[in-house]
Amino acid sequence: MGFFSKIKKIWKKDTQDHGAVNEPASVDKATDAAIDSQPQVTTIPDAAAPQTRQESSAPDHQPDEAPSFFRKLIHPQASQPEKSESGEPDAPSAQAAGDTTHGEPAGKQEPLPETFTQEKPKAPQLEPWQQDLVHALDNAEPKLSIWLTHLLTDVSERGEKLWERLHFLLAQLEVPREEADDFIDRFDRWLEDMEYERVEEFRSELQYRLALALDLEDEEDEQSRLFLKLSQGLSKTREQLSKQIDHLLSMTGSFDDEFWEELEEILIMADVGYEASHKLLERLRPKVRREDITDAQAFKDMLKAELVQIFEEARRPAKTGTPEVVLMVGVNGVGKTTTIAKLAHRAQMQGKKTLVAAGDTFRAAAIEQLNIWAKRVGAGFYAKEHGADPAAVAFEAMNMAIEQGYDQVFMDTAGRIHTKVDLMEELKKIKRVLGKKMDGAPHRTILVLDATTGQNALSQVRLFSEAVDLDEIVLTKLDGTAKGGIIVAVALEYKIPISFIGLGEQMEDLRPFSGEDFAKALLD
Repeated sequence: MGFFSKIKKIWKKDTQDHGAVNEPASVDKATDAAIDSQPQVTTIPDAAAPQTRQESSAPDHQPDEAPSFFRKLIHPQASQPEKSESGEPDAPSAQAAGDTTHGEPAGKQEPLPETFTQEKPKAPQLEPWQQDLVHALDNAEPKLSIWLTHLLTDVSERGEKLWERLHFLLAQLEVPREEADDFIDRFDRWLEDMEYERVEEFRSELQYRLALALDLEDEEDEQSRLFLKLSQGLSKTREQLSKQIDHLLSMTGSFDDEFWEELEEILIMADVGYEASHKLLERLRPKVRREDITDAQAFKDMLKAELVQIFEEARRPAKTGTPEVVLMVGVNGVGKTTTIAKLAHRAQMQGKKTLVAAGDTFRAAAIEQLNIWAKRVGAGFYAKEHGADPAAVAFEAMNMAIEQGYDQVFMDTAGRIHTKVDLMEELKKIKRVLGKKMDGAPHRTILVLDATTGQNALSQVRLFSEAVDLDEIVLTKLDGTAKGGIIVAVALEYKIPISFIGLGEQMEDLRPFSGEDFAKALLD
């Protein structure tokens, strides 16, 4: 699900009808779509904007197809003209429209529908910069980062020029005007809160927001950007683990008992831990013997494949109506508050109406901090006074969410010291109250762990899982730590899916976890 309702309809049409997207689209067709949906050149909202938004988002207006540069991003092959049986590219669409300049048609021509004979406004009615941008996007590689390069040409800072460019891009994508306004207004408020003015300060965040809003987070360019960040974040762990494995492989002549003992020691030193290291090698050793591995690279490939199998994908709850309730738990100092903000931000950019409930009524300034973050990401917020019963906060927040039509609720809890029995009992009480208010709630319980704590994270998983059933784990502060091996230990010993990892302080730095990418970044 994306932020924009109408872009999803275009996406669905393209996905279901490959015949439509394989037909080449000219620049004129792309600009026609934009002009048809916008009766005047796109500008920053003014007094006439409400009428313009109403016209652009009328429910009976359905674009014939996505602009060609957008179709190329979804289906790169769509940018190539279809070939005839002779192998030559098909002629332009003039023949399809009944053009007989180059010869008579084979049969009698049907009269053209009125809509095809109507005179339409053409590209020259666009301003020069708009024509240049359409041409640039139409000829660009299907990558979101390249879109932004063209979009931000001659734009150096936050302001009217940036908003005008964004409005025009979203109009080209047939986004309803009021939704485009909402997206841009949210981004403008965020820039103001963060005191960002220069493009280089916020370009990466803008790309992240567009990827979520357009449902393009799986796009190749965005995945490459994420992998680079993951690889950089794991550099210290890779130094601790991968290079030592490479050295061991270069020194050994065979995979004998001495090799396996030294490998186990390397894994333990990288915070994989004794139990997890033993389990990993017990799985790996018979496979190496069975497949008669002798080559160092073949061994590393097998180790990577084994790591990938260890990580389970996060289980998504069955649809139980709305709102979806997410209970967030974890000890003090792991980054739970900012993780809630980042998850709420993702949800907002994916089109969900999100509520954040301040269930940490014990820690000083916890409510105020969470409120600041909720405002910054545009989420709803519910809290009671400091020292209030957290279970009462949960109950009343659910009332608010149901009455006001929220799609998702993130329920914060006190950063419990996991050895305090009374606080763990309080967590059980919150869960019971949520369940009484709505069947199946909480639908997901997420434990936030700090990767830098190493083996102490395992005891946190054990004690929290005894208090509440854990569905997912978010591992924060993975960037810059040499203890990234803990992620393997958690997955091997508790088999709880790791859904997200934190690779920095920015909103875009909380990303979905991929076991395959992790293994590749760790060992390559």
